[in-house]
Amino acid sequence: MADQLCPMFREPCKEHQCRWYIQLLGTEPQTGAQLNKWGCAVEFIPVLLIENAKEVRQTAAAVESARNENVSSARIVAQALLAYKRESPV
Repeated sequence: MADQLCPMFREPCKEHQCRWYIQLLGTEPQTGAQLNKWGCAVEFIPVLLIENAKEVRQTAAAVESARNENVSSARIVAQALLAYKRESPV
């Protein structure tokens, strides 16, 4: 990587001496392959943005599912309360 130019300073990459040189561990979001790669944090931004978007979509789906469960539970409780009120003498 030392033969590559730094995207921040346009100088040769200093690799491990640079604070922006990091190790990325995880799963490649587009292929699902395991990822263990050293590189510039600036170059990893697109991959991290894709992964972040995936996590946001999953979180939104989980929140929507929980909301739907709460709505259906609230309906059942409301129906039970109405039925109880109709049957109980005043």
